[in-house]
Amino acid sequence: MTRWNTSHIPDQTGRSAVVTGANSGIGYITARELARRGARVLLACRNPSRGNAALDRLRTEVPTAEAEFRPLDLADLSSVRDFAAALDDFDGDRLDLLINNAGVMALPYRTTADGFEMQFGTNHLGHFALTGLLLPKLLATPGARVVTVSSMLHALADIDLGDLNSERSYRRWIAYGRSKTANLLFTHELSRRLATAGSQVVAAAAHPGYASTNLQTAGARMEGRTSAERFIELGNRLIAQSPDGGALGTLCAATAPHMRPDSFIGPRSGLRGAPAQSYRAPWTRNDANGERLWTASEQLTGVRHDFSWPAKG
Repeated sequence: MTRWNTSHIPDQTGRSAVVTGANSGIGYITARELARRGARVLLACRNPSRGNAALDRLRTEVPTAEAEFRPLDLADLSSVRDFAAALDDFDGDRLDLLINNAGVMALPYRTTADGFEMQFGTNHLGHFALTGLLLPKLLATPGARVVTVSSMLHALADIDLGDLNSERSYRRWIAYGRSKTANLLFTHELSRRLATAGSQVVAAAAHPGYASTNLQTAGARMEGRTSAERFIELGNRLIAQSPDGGALGTLCAATAPHMRPDSFIGPRSGLRGAPAQSYRAPWTRNDANGERLWTASEQLTGVRHDFSWPAKG
């Protein structure tokens, strides 16, 4: 793969995209650059004031943008269902790009509205449910893709299928790593099921390397750990790449021609730089664990992915 940058994004005119967590960081950059290339973009964000502020900013930076905001809280499955149910008036029966970007990192232990550990519930289960609910639109759209944002920190831990919600023990960084492993296992199993169904929808994953966003400091700020927050901010200034650089992997996975299913795209060096195929831990391609996680996720969310939808039409 050549040194890819935003100038390589093909014309997106006529295409539609949903980007979760698009109010800041790499999610905002992803939405902005897709809109800049002509895509109709929906910013799906938890906080309405921040979502609308991001929309205003995007329209200022890209005056020609076709964009809108709608509320989506991935830590509340009723919000996920409401969001999906109201999406028919966005672009009818089609959806070209679903960018599963939103996430939380290294939080103190807490649970979602449905009682799941917050990192697993938000980073994986919320996006699992959203993808399942929007799958009919994706299957009906030629050239559609699902891009799920993971992290190099998935290498911290494989999932624990016997303790998905960290009820026996909770270590914030291990829980984060497991949630990011879940993102990659989900992509792996989704790719397999799409292929089995004969669908041309591409499921891929991406990561930003080390990008300076508000994600890293959120946990420390919530607990009032000022020294930790300042240390992270220093690292962001000295080492991290910008959100613009961090978004390149997502944008490449979403738009580069001939993207292979189950790809994992991120900075060539691991931390920063042009996107390329990235290292992933071998456990993220474990077929048996992918299937078991899928079954557990269906049971926990109550959302089943129907791959036969186009045949019924």
